[in-house]
Amino acid sequence: MAQSPEISAELVRRLIVKQFPHWAELAIEPILPGGWDNRSFRLGNTMIARLPSADSYVSQVEKEQRWLPRLAPQIPVAIPEPLALGQPDRGFPWPWSVYRWIEGQPATVGAIADLEDFAAALGNVLTALQRVDSSDGPAPGAHNFHRGGSLCIYDAQVRTALAKLSDSIDSDTATQIWDTALASQWDGPARWVHGDIAPGNLLVRDGKLAAIIDFGCCAVGDPACDLAIAWQFFEVGARDRFRGQFETDDACWARGCGWALWKALIVLAELP
Repeated sequence: MAQSPEISAELVRRLIVKQFPHWAELAIEPILPGGWDNRSFRLGNTMIARLPSADSYVSQVEKEQRWLPRLAPQIPVAIPEPLALGQPDRGFPWPWSVYRWIEGQPATVGAIADLEDFAAALGNVLTALQRVDSSDGPAPGAHNFHRGGSLCIYDAQVRTALAKLSDSIDSDTATQIWDTALASQWDGPARWVHGDIAPGNLLVRDGKLAAIIDFGCCAVGDPACDLAIAWQFFEVGARDRFRGQFETDDACWARGCGWALWKALIVLAELP
């Protein structure tokens, strides 16, 4: 496994000058706060360079390069548009990407004009994503941390978190939610999932949903993982509007709650 390099504007400058000299004069500025899977840099006024931050995220580069152009025409908001594929080079051992810049700010309650309308718009976008032909899409696995796969793979981790947090949370209720989530499996056709629907990956412009970014965890499988934001970001009214956009049963909704619980528990328990 390659050691994670220090990713700086100077490194990006060297890569751009050598591999894309026609962009060599453009300004390069880090985007803060930095992401987890990637480090991002504004490239001029119209582009963004994104470099994977560790070996475990490298496979996401080729996946986005391949699938984003096929998904984009069928999704009713903007998604990243790959413009160039960078190659490993001196000082950076992995492929990387240049995308077209998308205007907007990460979703916050204060930036959104109407949270219920926003929830409905997001549900509509995810419904469109799920309807894209998934016949040759990537199955869930290590490349996307099993988003779209079975929650069972995280059962031991969740049980560890529940034990660690037993004195600080209602572990009986949490256990019941988790057990209910594990009680069913997706038995429908594999559907496209984004895999990391979170406020930081939803861009807002003029108070409305403008774009969904960071498709590194996308796959085809159980759509329940994309429902987790219903508990992570929405209150009851917005959550109901969000759910109303889907043809989903109670079991799928329960698995979505399970995904939200898993994420909350590992963060609270500070598990890797």
